[in-house]
Amino acid sequence: MMTKRLRFMLKKELLQTFRDPRMRMVILVVPVFQTLVFGYAVTTDVKRVEMAVVDMAATSESRSVVRDFTSSGVFIPAVVEHDYASAWSALDQGRVQAMLFFDRTGNIQFVTDGSRGISSGVASGYASTILASRNDLPMEIHSRAWYNPLLESRNFYVPGVIAMMVMVITLILSSMAVVREKEIGTMEQIMVTPMKRWEFIAGKTLPFAAIGMVNVLVVSAVAVLWFSIPLRGSILLLMLASVLYLMNTLGMGLLISTMSSTQQQAMLSCFFFIFPATLLSGFAFPIANMPGVIRAMTLFNPVRYMMTILREIFLKGNGLETLWPSFLALLLLGSALLTAATLRFRKTV
Repeated sequence: MMTKRLRFMLKKELLQTFRDPRMRMVILVVPVFQTLVFGYAVTTDVKRVEMAVVDMAATSESRSVVRDFTSSGVFIPAVVEHDYASAWSALDQGRVQAMLFFDRTGNIQFVTDGSRGISSGVASGYASTILASRNDLPMEIHSRAWYNPLLESRNFYVPGVIAMMVMVITLILSSMAVVREKEIGTMEQIMVTPMKRWEFIAGKTLPFAAIGMVNVLVVSAVAVLWFSIPLRGSILLLMLASVLYLMNTLGMGLLISTMSSTQQQAMLSCFFFIFPATLLSGFAFPIANMPGVIRAMTLFNPVRYMMTILREIFLKGNGLETLWPSFLALLLLGSALLTAATLRFRKTV
């Protein structure tokens, strides 16, 4: 049951947070704006790939395949050569990014410029999709993109933005909670009141938890309604994951707040946590490709587990029977962070 002291504490925190117009902008507008930026700017989709075409077969089938490539809106036949060496030369010189080759027997070879990194793999995926759609070609193609058939990177990145936005906003807000009381000189007044420590911690976390849940709903709505990202899983499961995730971000923020003497120190400490947590979350770089020591470090990163849950719920529609290890990890890490923050607060006061 909520005590009278806790109700007053919650009211105080909400009023203190929302009375600043700039803070209202950060909480309500910035998440939507950054989701739009991420949705449009952070993309590995490949368009207008300049391609060399070498058609030594000169059959109606080969010309039809070339038309399929050009009509896809992805590939542009920038160079048409009559021999293999000339096409390779164009690829080596960087005049084209890919080559489509038909030998005299009608066999097809598609080559991309591997120096272009991930875009090369995406272009190969597009080519495989185009060739797989034809039933008149004597070939076997085994690759498929089951949960993202069009290989749209937006579907992969935008759900992860939810974890990033919630972490940044709630971490910064909660990191200022205790240290702000120290700076303005009200901590001593709170200490002499009959308020219990758990009431103080709850009063500092619950308002920001509510803000975090609102951000989850807003960013999810932008993802689904604006970017047409499929939400195949349970929205209730998404909310449960968000609650566990907020235990981690708010716990870390409060821990930083109890360890800092000024709001500037708290802000710098937040960024010290945000950047490694982002890099080790799997948001942009696959965790499986990291060295063993780094992979072990990611086990203590709550953003990693939330990133997995978001993508599994949005794109695959998986439930708790599959995602329970990530839920359990968030629960354990969140409980540890909140406990550490509470113990540190006891030492501080």
